[in-house]
Amino acid sequence: MSSLQLINLRANSLSGNLQVDMIMNSNIPSALETTDSQEAFPKEICALTKLKELYLGKNNLTGQIPDDIARLVSLEKLGLEGNRLNGHIPQQIGNCTYLMEIHMQNNNLTGAIPNEIGNLHALQELDLAFNNITGSIPSTFFNFSLLRKVNMAYNHLSRHLPSNTGFRLPNLEDLYLERNELSGPIPDSISNASKLIVLDLSSNSFSGTIPDSLGNLRNLQKLNLAENLLTSRSLHSELSFLSSLSKVQEFSLFKVQWKSHWVVGFRFPLGIYLNLLKNCMLLIAELQEIFLEESANLSNMIGLILQQNELTGAIPSEIGRLKHLQDFSLASNKLRGHIPDEICHLERLSYLYLLENGFSGSLPACLSNITSLRELYLGSNRFTSIPSSFWSLKDLLQINLSFNSLTGTLPLEIGNLKVVTIIDFSSNQLSGDIPTSITGLQNLAHFSLSDNRMQGPIPSSFGDLVSLEFLDLSSNNLSGAIPKSLEKLVHLKTFNVSFNRLQGEIPDRGSFANFSSRSFMDNEALCGPIRMQVPPCKSINIHRKSKRPHEFGIRYIVPAIASIILVIVFTVIIFRRSHKRKQGTQEDSSPTATWRKISRHELYRATEGFNETNLLGTGSCGSVYRGTLSDGLCIAVKVFHLELEGELMRFDSECEVLRMLRHRNLVKIISSC
Repeated sequence: MSSLQLINLRANSLSGNLQVDMIMNSNIPSALETTDSQEAFPKEICALTKLKELYLGKNNLTGQIPDDIARLVSLEKLGLEGNRLNGHIPQQIGNCTYLMEIHMQNNNLTGAIPNEIGNLHALQELDLAFNNITGSIPSTFFNFSLLRKVNMAYNHLSRHLPSNTGFRLPNLEDLYLERNELSGPIPDSISNASKLIVLDLSSNSFSGTIPDSLGNLRNLQKLNLAENLLTSRSLHSELSFLSSLSKVQEFSLFKVQWKSHWVVGFRFPLGIYLNLLKNCMLLIAELQEIFLEESANLSNMIGLILQQNELTGAIPSEIGRLKHLQDFSLASNKLRGHIPDEICHLERLSYLYLLENGFSGSLPACLSNITSLRELYLGSNRFTSIPSSFWSLKDLLQINLSFNSLTGTLPLEIGNLKVVTIIDFSSNQLSGDIPTSITGLQNLAHFSLSDNRMQGPIPSSFGDLVSLEFLDLSSNNLSGAIPKSLEKLVHLKTFNVSFNRLQGEIPDRGSFANFSSRSFMDNEALCGPIRMQVPPCKSINIHRKSKRPHEFGIRYIVPAIASIILVIVFTVIIFRRSHKRKQGTQEDSSPTATWRKISRHELYRATEGFNETNLLGTGSCGSVYRGTLSDGLCIAVKVFHLELEGELMRFDSECEVLRMLRHRNLVKIISSC
């Protein structure tokens, strides 16, 4: 293996010594198996002078890149990315003149970029991003005629870009220098890199004006000058060079001093993006001017983002000309009035953000025409109603209409939003019951109706909302119990039903074991565990207490009554024997011997089916009904509870005694059946 040309040990999390003699006399896996101690860059590899490609990326390599790397004179591709290498890039790397690709990103490299790197005339790709490299970019660096991709982002590079930047970079396509400490003007010469596709100089300290020569970069697709100290003469002079950038897909400017106003986040590629973010003092008149004068150039724009400004007035009707618009945001401004119907001409619109303004009235009924709409954020405005056609937007994923003045009820048609994941109607004036059709929204993860006037119960079918993570129904007039079915919602993380009129037991299984008393405070009559700061539920205690009187009655009262009856029976028997007739006629002691036989059917007819209108009274043993037999005899029928064991036998005995007694206040005993 003395002629080895490629070693690829990428993404193995290697540690220990990599011994060349093992590579020479065995195979790569056996060499890995014998490593037993952590080492820096394996210096032994530097003895492989014919090696062309070396990939050691995404391992646990530590320490410094050895100076002996200069011995790899045939090396063309070097991959050391994603390790923990530290120290500086060795000057000796300039001896590897065949190098075409260097990947050292995501390490802990420090120091400056060596001037000797300018000797690598075959270099095509250089990635040093996400390190701690300091100093300036050497002027020799920009002499690589074959260089295509450069990424030095997220370092601590400082000072000015060389004035010859771009002169000898005819093949450069991507230049990433964001998140450094570079300063000074953007050199005009950069426009000579005519094949540039991506130019990202954001988050530095570049100053001065944006050079008009950038308009020569006809292949540019992304230009990011955000987070710098750039200044501009005027709005239209700044836009002039953009008219040449027909291929630009994203243009960003942040913190541009513009007419004494700070424009933070100006993204305006003619034909694609316009983005004015944060504290822009641009008035609506100028905004309308852009729409009116530039509408022909903006007709292909897919994103219009003007959020967090001081914009006032109304949305101009010219917005309807942007037929290709997909992303539209005017959030966090001071706009007022109605949403114009012309917005419904944006048939490709997917994202509409108008929250935190002063818009009022009803939502446009024609919104249902924008079938491509996926996210609708209109919260913190003054909207009063939702048109019925709105609920036909069956592909909506997210809806936020919170903090408005919406009135009326939620219709059953809300169930048409089959794929919706977020619904927020909190802080409105909605009333009525919660529609049960919401149960069909199986993707719903976030649902809030807090601070409204909703009434009725919480639908028990909410337990079928298997994706639900957030449920806030607080500050309403909801009544009834909290459904136990909600315990099935295994993904539920937030639950709030405080400030309602709910009653009954708080569920304590499933996700409810994790909720605090804040979720249930200020309701009418909730009960549950002590930790919920509500009274304990009485259902079990009531059951136990209800058994005690019954047990007391069986144990003490019933025997006492039985004893009294026995005494009475004994007395009657003695009395009867002492007054027997001389003819020795003895009356049968069986209660059924002389009693009239009356069928249950006859009693049923006599009491009109034991009708409540004939009920005379109810006691612990049964109920008494008034009735009239077929022969006109008025009777009182006592119906016993069958579950009272032994009660009928005792009553038969009692009837036998009472049948023998005569008193004006005693009802005559006719029969027992």
